[in-house]
Amino acid sequence: MTKHIPVLLGDVMAALGDVRGMRIIDATFGAGGYTRAFLDAGADVTAFDRDPHVADDAAAVAKEYGARFTFIPRPFSAMADLTGEYDAIVFDLGISSMQIDIADRGFSFRADGPLDMRMSGNGDSAADLIANTDVAEMARILRDYGDIKKAPALARAIRDARPRTTMELRDLIYNPRDIAPVFQALRIAVNDEMGEVQRALAAVPKLLRVGGKCICVTFHSLEDRIVKNTFRAWTTAPGDPRMPVVAAAPFSAIAPKTPAAAELAQNPRARSAHMRGVIKSY
Repeated sequence: MTKHIPVLLGDVMAALGDVRGMRIIDATFGAGGYTRAFLDAGADVTAFDRDPHVADDAAAVAKEYGARFTFIPRPFSAMADLTGEYDAIVFDLGISSMQIDIADRGFSFRADGPLDMRMSGNGDSAADLIANTDVAEMARILRDYGDIKKAPALARAIRDARPRTTMELRDLIYNPRDIAPVFQALRIAVNDEMGEVQRALAAVPKLLRVGGKCICVTFHSLEDRIVKNTFRAWTTAPGDPRMPVVAAAPFSAIAPKTPAAAELAQNPRARSAHMRGVIKSY
């Protein structure tokens, strides 16, 4: 299994500044890389993750850091249920190396396994989605989430074959360039990834204190577009710009970052990463 390497961790820590005594939400616990860095720097952390496979890592962090760490085994959109104010909320979006590298989870087209793709292990699998979705909706999923050019034809082939394993699905995809995008599109649909991002971001303003920061690391153009558009709306001053006095924007922007050459040399999977952030003004 490939070791999980937190992407853009140094840039995230630099953007947060001195976190001693801070209350931070790590929206995507994963293997705990970000969480441990925050805890080691003196913060208290509340972490979310719907993936049951991270339970052992979360338990190890809880044992080491005690009451400074709280783990919530739910999707990160569940942060909407939290009360109180936090100093920072950090998202490391997308799929992790751990998920890709376990064949039985069905995320990878490089190894045979059940066509599952569920991050939480609950609900319909990718195979169920294919079996229960009509051609038009499957074509929309492939087009919107995978940018597949000939989505209707491929959707029909997939729907007719109803694959149950990753290799059965891969063998149906006649254009090799479409293999990764098809797997990506199904994963996004199975886990409602874009909906999760939208719902979680909607909860951020009420959770952050004034001066608090929200940092998002994205790996896919769709999630990055949601983050970018949301942050643009938050950092745009309300009201009529023609008026002599214009209200200040509720958030200010943090300079975006992409991985430096040294990080890319160590972790090629970071090549598509973008970091964006905002600071709550009032």
